[in-house]
Amino acid sequence: MAAAARLELTREQVLAFRRRVGALDERLPNGPESLRRAAWAGLQDSMPRAALLSLHARVAGVEPTAWADPSLVQVWGPRFHVFVVAACDRAVFTLGTLPDGSRARQRAVGVAQALNAYLDGRRLPYGEAGSGLGIHPNRLRYGAATGTVVIRWDGARQPVVWTVPAPDMSAETARDQLLARYLHIYGPTVPEAFGAWAGIGRQAGATAFAAMRPRLTPVRTPAGDAWILAEDEDRLRAPAGPRGPVRLLPSGDAYLLLQGAERELTVPDASGRRALWTPRVWPGGLLVAGEVAGTWRRAGPLLAVSPWRRLLRAERDAVAAEAEALPLPGLVGRLAVRWEN
Repeated sequence: MAAAARLELTREQVLAFRRRVGALDERLPNGPESLRRAAWAGLQDSMPRAALLSLHARVAGVEPTAWADPSLVQVWGPRFHVFVVAACDRAVFTLGTLPDGSRARQRAVGVAQALNAYLDGRRLPYGEAGSGLGIHPNRLRYGAATGTVVIRWDGARQPVVWTVPAPDMSAETARDQLLARYLHIYGPTVPEAFGAWAGIGRQAGATAFAAMRPRLTPVRTPAGDAWILAEDEDRLRAPAGPRGPVRLLPSGDAYLLLQGAERELTVPDASGRRALWTPRVWPGGLLVAGEVAGTWRRAGPLLAVSPWRRLLRAERDAVAAEAEALPLPGLVGRLAVRWEN
């Protein structure tokens, strides 16, 4: 990409923008349009019901069944992870990840066609479907990139899988829209980060950025040179509003799904980064007054919270109230908070 003057952005501007577009400073009113906005870059659901808690952090009045709202659908999306997305956006999060290489693309199409023929309109647990095709069921994920494979996973049992008609969208258009969504929610960002997040690789990420170059603005942040959607420049320049209240963000939430220098920007303290982005299963992130201020994990009716600083009494009360409000399915009684550290 040609060199250009770069807009200088502070850490505070970047984080305020991400909270604003991510609806983390003020919850959206309940309804299908708000669910779609909350899922604008997809809601990772690889940890059971993580997508539900991400919805709760952004939309008012979310019930335990909100992840199964008719306006939403589950797919194997970026990096073959389970994602909850708006049903009308299914093509973006599936076709947008279709491999560029002919061999990998043929594999995706072949798996999808074989699955469609075998199911013949049925819905089956993915283990049974894989066995019927004579392949490991995890290979069925390759077919998801065609946009014709949909799943339903409640976290307790195997995903149920079925097929749907191919989307009326080209893979190129879907890739462009996927990048635009990523830039809007994760921006400022770079091609390598998009390639890693989408699971398409460094080269494909760079190609997608190059195709969108007319719509991009170069910026410089404390994390380095990056790019934003030109249409988001005014939002990034806008003064930050009041910092939002407490949010309990689940593992894999879009606000935390970062790599490299972006982690340093979001969590400047190295010990905090080690606690949040662990080598194995990530904990949830505690957002207080617009800053990630600790981690949390839940085991049954107990929520263990590990703050990284001494919280004010009002902040601790807000954490407890937010914990009580979590729309956890199957929870009997109140959720108790245990403070650690």
